[in-house]
Amino acid sequence: MREPVLVPRLQPFTSTIFAEMTALAVRHEAVNLGQGFPDTDGPAGMLEAAKNALFGGANQYPPGPGRPELRAAIARHRLRYGTAYDPDTEILVTAGATEAIAASLIALTQAGDEVIVIEPYYDSYAAAVAMAGAERRVVGLVERDGRFALDVESLRAAVTDRTRAILINSPHNPTGTVFTRAELEAVAALCVTHDLIAITDEVYEHLVFDDAEHLPLATLPGMRERTVSISSAGKTFNCTGWKIGWVCASPELVAAVKAAKQFITFVSGGPLQPAVAHALDHELPWAEDLRTSLQDKRDRLAAGLADAGFAVRPTAGTYFVCVDVRPLGFEDAAELAWELPERVGVAAVPVKVFTDHPEEWKHLLRFAFCKRNEVIDEAVTRLRKLR
Repeated sequence: MREPVLVPRLQPFTSTIFAEMTALAVRHEAVNLGQGFPDTDGPAGMLEAAKNALFGGANQYPPGPGRPELRAAIARHRLRYGTAYDPDTEILVTAGATEAIAASLIALTQAGDEVIVIEPYYDSYAAAVAMAGAERRVVGLVERDGRFALDVESLRAAVTDRTRAILINSPHNPTGTVFTRAELEAVAALCVTHDLIAITDEVYEHLVFDDAEHLPLATLPGMRERTVSISSAGKTFNCTGWKIGWVCASPELVAAVKAAKQFITFVSGGPLQPAVAHALDHELPWAEDLRTSLQDKRDRLAAGLADAGFAVRPTAGTYFVCVDVRPLGFEDAAELAWELPERVGVAAVPVKVFTDHPEEWKHLLRFAFCKRNEVIDEAVTRLRKLR
């Protein structure tokens, strides 16, 4: 019998840069600033709620759309933006935002459709578009006015009669940019004019810095009924391993996403869902303290990277800061990233792996600052050896 062979559309996705860099970090006992996960736990009240649920009998299948108390808490949380969602028909709990994005693309796009993706993009986006059988059409961010900005003219030019959806991530991984109201209004105008679905990845919604503000695309005129708003608990409450995410959308869009999602994981995280409900209702002050702490960590790492000789790019949100490696005499950040764990004992991720046009992004390296201060300081001490 012929051996199974991976279908061509998934062959580019057999491994992830995160797994590869983490393996290198472990091999060389390097400080891992490559993968974006914190090294401290979330709020004690949330952890206590999880323990109570775990030992309180909440260990069987939760309802398919998610536990009612979690869906109600998500609805209350979205009210902070002025958008009301029915917890029974307009909210779906998923196995993290990654599943929510994949299920949305599988449910809402198909062969022959195009999905516009902003470059650089989180690596699961390309794989999810491929799993849906659709084609991605990338539009690159541009460095303008001291930030990574949305190229609105290129975005307009990318829309064709085959375009079905736009996938938007703000606050943006890996660049750390936060899209402005004007940029999002341009996206909304395109979606309304061309009858497009918007899929928004908002997992860093609470992690914005300085005077930046997270503005959900669904709040703009004409977007409530055509936007699949996606977020999760992992980044807001330091529980990335729990994989509790959600979709907020119109009943028709939620029903479509659920049709795909129920045959991927069916359900997940039963005893964790009450804990996330508790966190959304009671732990947002903790999340605000986290935001303040991360802003300080961003500044701490950025200053250290600059001192080590990198040209640091500004970041307005997320866990990440990007740097230009050329001032240190390197042309390709990927080559440096592969050398760093052994050379100085630090792991980072090259931005070009998140793109379709690696030559345009090959000078940028991404570091995560969602770590304890002593970890950041140790990484900086090691990186200074590059000078």
